Amino acid sequence: MARKYFGTDGIRGLVGEYPVTPDFAMKLGYAAGRILAKGKTSQSGEHAAVLIGKDTRVSGYMLEAALQAGFNAAGVDVYLTGPLPTPGIAYLTRALRLSAGVVISASHNPYHDNGIKFFGAGGKKLDDAVELAIEAAIDEAQPCVGPKQIGKSWRVNDAAGRYIEFCKSTFPNELDLRGLKIVLDCAHGATYLTAPHVFHELGAEVISIGVSPNGFNINEEVGATHPETLRARVLAEGADIGIALDGDGDRLIMVDRDGSIIDGDQLLYVLAVHRQKKGTLGAGVVGTLMTNLGVETALQERGIGFERAKVGDRYVLEKLLANDWLVGGEGSGHLLCLDRHTTGDGIVSALQILEALKESGQGLAAFCSGLTLFTQVLKNVRISKGFDCHASASIRQSVTDAEQAMGVSGRVLLRPSGTEPVVRVMVEHRDAAEAERWAARIAAKVSEEAALE
Repeated sequence: MARKYFGTDGIRGLVGEYPVTPDFAMKLGYAAGRILAKGKTSQSGEHAAVLIGKDTRVSGYMLEAALQAGFNAAGVDVYLTGPLPTPGIAYLTRALRLSAGVVISASHNPYHDNGIKFFGAGGKKLDDAVELAIEAAIDEAQPCVGPKQIGKSWRVNDAAGRYIEFCKSTFPNELDLRGLKIVLDCAHGATYLTAPHVFHELGAEVISIGVSPNGFNINEEVGATHPETLRARVLAEGADIGIALDGDGDRLIMVDRDGSIIDGDQLLYVLAVHRQKKGTLGAGVVGTLMTNLGVETALQERGIGFERAKVGDRYVLEKLLANDWLVGGEGSGHLLCLDRHTTGDGIVSALQILEALKESGQGLAAFCSGLTLFTQVLKNVRISKGFDCHASASIRQSVTDAEQAMGVSGRVLLRPSGTEPVVRVMVEHRDAAEAERWAARIAAKVSEEAALE
């Protein structure tokens, strides 16, 4: 069954436009309270309880109040953290033994967007079946519980400190970051109160940027989606390394001392190779349909298994759990190390990379020298609504022709957009000219077939 409101990472959209409105958020809080907290009690034993955190968008105040009201009306207690990274909410939900965690954030999007996503009791993202149940409950009658059953709300005053200590605990006790000069970009987002303390308390000299949120500047020319800002500061400061997080703290992009920007695909390679050497990797690594073919090739040459999941860190997580593997990620910088956390965490992932560099004695760019990324050419082809590119024999033949011609040196991926009438044609090849040639040919065929509809 198709989901009505939930996307690949919760509910997201333009603030003030349905469903990112206070009335919907209140209904969502009520519905989620009835589904997620069913049959569970809080620490007090009186009500089930959930945790609500947010990033630094001005609209977070409005949505937080509406969600809180919905949960309370359903008889659920609420613990409020204020600004805290998404993975911090996942950690505290599990640590406090709560029924669910809720994050108000639109991640790497600009301030005028916002969203709501959930974690279950164990700190893991919800599966499709639970999201469908919540969606069904939104459309049902929502009577307020009786006066004696109404939930209460509290502030968690030590939330940031508890999360800081958790992050530090994922770094080996025998190592520290003394002698490292780090530029840290917090994207004016949820990590601004926590990330600088983590790296400073582990011994690094930390130069922080993107730590002055005003409700409107989250991700604005800073953070993981704008690594050029970090790159310029790393070079200007003569820093050893740069760390860029996104607005809610679950993405990571890094910059080496020479200015090289290291994306999520390259960081996944570093994690896999380091853990293979230490014997802590397991049988393989999970990427996505968009993971660079060069990563798959380099890992296979090292005898490391590799599988692709659908785009979205929730699907990477599902495949990791199904395979009983530990490490996975996306090129955008969502990285998962399941022996460290239940979800992607930019701070924790950065610490895992720094551990690899400390133990190997290499710089980040040097560590990545064994990886050659293939050229990826992406073309967006507009189509009429409802057009199925995979149903066209002519398009399938053009893809087959490309795959046969490229062999192991290339790859083709056609992905209909889930948000606009577009087919994304992606071609990878060792040779940039070949990638461009085949991408243009397939895109032209898609456009031609779509025009016949």
